[in-house]
Amino acid sequence: MTTGSVTSAKTSRPVPVPPARAPRRRSSRRTWGGRGHLVAAGLLTLAFVSPIYLTIVNAFKSQAQILDNPAAPPAPPTMRNITDALGRSDKIIQIGLTNSAVTVVVSVLLIIPIGAALSFWLTRRPARFRRTVLAFFSAGLMIPPAVVLLPTIRILTFLHLDHTYQGLILANVGGGYLSFAVFVYSGFLRAIPSEIIEAAGIDGAGLLRIWWTILMPLLRPATATVAIFLSLWIWNDFMNPQFILGPLHGQTITTGLYVSLGQYSTNYAQLFGVMFLAAVIPVAGYLALQKQFIAGLTTGATK
Repeated sequence: MTTGSVTSAKTSRPVPVPPARAPRRRSSRRTWGGRGHLVAAGLLTLAFVSPIYLTIVNAFKSQAQILDNPAAPPAPPTMRNITDALGRSDKIIQIGLTNSAVTVVVSVLLIIPIGAALSFWLTRRPARFRRTVLAFFSAGLMIPPAVVLLPTIRILTFLHLDHTYQGLILANVGGGYLSFAVFVYSGFLRAIPSEIIEAAGIDGAGLLRIWWTILMPLLRPATATVAIFLSLWIWNDFMNPQFILGPLHGQTITTGLYVSLGQYSTNYAQLFGVMFLAAVIPVAGYLALQKQFIAGLTTGATK
């Protein structure tokens, strides 16, 4: 028997075997497709990373170096921008960072227990009532903040809380931030077995004790997720502090950056120093809660 033929059992004659088909070029297409996705991912990553890179390198360069080539690394690096930003006579960094930190901490500490308690209360209500309430809360996420800014300011003026940090914190608690917390906690609470709550009730625990001692520890990943997102949003918020506080009554770090921009000329070296110091605290907070944040995202995706 020769290659390319098969001997028949009855006739003992060689039967020709059809030639093998050429393999399709799927592997090459997959290779090019994988390379295209890799290039697209690299370009998107570069688009997100480039502002961070420019902020870091220009924070340690002189004004002449920034104007000459903003993308070049500092050669040699200088700390003059940081010292000049910290030594400003108007204390933009010290006042802005303090006011932003206090606003973020107080707002988040109020939103987290209110959102968790309200979500726990909703889980014990009938499904139709729960869907109706969540539909109202969804409006806080869908309506742009600029649309409700003027009514918010008028309410704060009626309460004599306009141009105050208390009014800014109240606007944060009553805005879309609370809606986000309610949606996150509601999703996590649906994944917790109801037998845990029923067993605690049989043992004599009240609803307040069940919520605080049993549910809140189980909601730790969700709490970290809510805390990180809300802290970043409130920290980076510009519109509410600008219009609720007013430029003459107080400032946060974002409004301080706006004030540091000159009307006719801008000291970019000092501006990048202010931006670098403004980004230190959010990055440090994210790194501190990174483990819980990732656990919250993965838990919410798998349950």
